[in-house]
Amino acid sequence: MKKILIVSHALELGGAERSLIGLLDAIDKEKYKVDLFLLRHEGELLPFVPEGVNLLPEMPAYTVLARQMVQTLKEGHVLLTAARMYGKIKASKYIKRHCHIESGVPLEYSHKYTYRLMPEIQSGEEYDLAISFLTPHYIVTHKVHAKKKIAWIHTDYSRVQIDKKSELEMWSMYNNIISISDDVTKTFLKTFPTLSNKIIKIENIIPEKLIVSQSKEFVPIEEMPGDSIKILSIGRYCTAKNFDNVPQICKYLIKHGMNVRWYLIGFGPDENLIKEKIKEEHMEKNVIMLGKKSNPYPYICRCDLYVQPSRYEGKCVSVKEAQMLGKPVVITDYVTAKSQLEDGVDGKIVPLDNKECAKMLAELLENVEEIQMYKKNCCKSDFSNIIEVQKLYKIMV
Repeated sequence: MKKILIVSHALELGGAERSLIGLLDAIDKEKYKVDLFLLRHEGELLPFVPEGVNLLPEMPAYTVLARQMVQTLKEGHVLLTAARMYGKIKASKYIKRHCHIESGVPLEYSHKYTYRLMPEIQSGEEYDLAISFLTPHYIVTHKVHAKKKIAWIHTDYSRVQIDKKSELEMWSMYNNIISISDDVTKTFLKTFPTLSNKIIKIENIIPEKLIVSQSKEFVPIEEMPGDSIKILSIGRYCTAKNFDNVPQICKYLIKHGMNVRWYLIGFGPDENLIKEKIKEEHMEKNVIMLGKKSNPYPYICRCDLYVQPSRYEGKCVSVKEAQMLGKPVVITDYVTAKSQLEDGVDGKIVPLDNKECAKMLAELLENVEEIQMYKKNCCKSDFSNIIEVQKLYKIMV
């Protein structure tokens, strides 16, 4: 029996984390021994690790990477905390020199300058395949013994400022790099053209049985009453998801004569910014922040339209989940949008401009036939992508 190790951060609510559950679910446990190592045993999705997957014990040193440094110092992790602080200072200097706001450098440096102090994972064990599921990818490179090692890309590299030289060294250590879509591959290779021979596309695998089962657990009638058109968006409250523009888009929709409420499920650093924008546009009764939900699927079933208004995406798992549950979906025209859905067939792509976005949303909401067509086409399609797991098996041959 071949042995697979998958390493990731935690199992908090997020698209990448849900696709990890899908991957774990899809692997044939009778043919492959699967170990899962999480830096932290945290997150609402932790109970959904599939049966047959061996969750390895948490190792205190790895938990240092994502907790308050004051706390980790109190616990005696002096060297690790000092290494994190050094990485933070270096990242700050790099960002100042390159004048970018959205940056992946702090996270990358936090791992780059600490991995040498970390213990090995499953010391003495050699795996047939080791998977680093979320960047940064230093841990699997240096702290795992495996015949082959692969790392996953989940984001649009044209939109995130990085230290190219540093990341090139990191990615180059892997046998293969897994991309979740053609557009993600394209933006990645614009940054790292010399890595083209390492790329393999494996689309997100969605845990369909889990999603359908959870979608029937309850009906959120009180949170999403039926006296208006119900629009729903799910994602982190962060720059990428563009929820800070939802209040203005919603205001334009109302000017178009739409009786709508727009619900936002998620959490993250932009929570206060979104609240400010809601007040600024006087949309307190129309844009409702539902916060973090461990089970978002009943809310998807309850909505009339699912909208992903993102500035950029890798490949949004929530969109596929909404389609899987038979909902009409609208996404904005971010760089990788055309790899997300087929415009005019199983969903609609609208401009990122707030006024134009609202105009096209209003036109769609008035077109019952178009909405029904999207629902029908979604119900006929298989969005689970479970066949993608076969590509993983081939890597081990």
